[in-house]
Amino acid sequence: MLNLFSSDSVSECVYHERMEISDYKNICSTKLFEGLSEELMGQIIGNRSVQTLDKGNLIFQQGDDATHFYVILSGWIKLYRQLPSGDEAILHMFTVGETFAEAAMFDNQKYPASAEVVADARVLAINSDHFKTQVARNPEIALRMLATSTIHLKHLVVEIEQIKARTSIQRVVYFLLGFCPKDTVSTVIELPYEKNLIATRLGIKAESLSRVLNQLRGHGVQCVKNKIVVSDISSLRRITMGDPME
Repeated sequence: MLNLFSSDSVSECVYHERMEISDYKNICSTKLFEGLSEELMGQIIGNRSVQTLDKGNLIFQQGDDATHFYVILSGWIKLYRQLPSGDEAILHMFTVGETFAEAAMFDNQKYPASAEVVADARVLAINSDHFKTQVARNPEIALRMLATSTIHLKHLVVEIEQIKARTSIQRVVYFLLGFCPKDTVSTVIELPYEKNLIATRLGIKAESLSRVLNQLRGHGVQCVKNKIVVSDISSLRRITMGDPME
């Protein structure tokens, strides 16, 4: 079956499968496609297969031709740039119901960053040339692209704010609260990806993350392998409101 990915660097460990009804519903619920007619969705998606990617798979590299953009059906994708120092600057972490790399189609047709699978994922790759043809025929899609770009920009601003204006403890607490259901007293969070990657995303060192998690024990937080047990969510929320750590 045809490999829809664009880069020669992509691992061969890519499996193709038929799209399920639940996949189609998830795609239609994304900000980019929400509300579009079934006819138009059929023209955009066609009978494309879904790719299942293992952790560590490189989807595309910075500077590659932007031949596709992607819809995530499960898992996590890291979007990052390689710094001259050799370090990585994580731009964003994408997950279920999100699209990424769509703006690259119109930016000199090159990917401005690299994308890597950090938790086993299923994605739909949509051909850029085909999609641009649909955009030219249906200006409504262009408006939706503008909306998704705005959302991505807001996410980036929030993450910059977290790094610049919050302490390391506050960054970790906000991260954990993002996985806590509303109107619940306690919960168990299964970390979506490795702790060292979480630390990089939050702009702290791995050892600092471990130290903060230890400090949060007094606020009902216990770390058990790749799970975080939060017994008092309200205590974490008080930290975000400026209550000092005890």
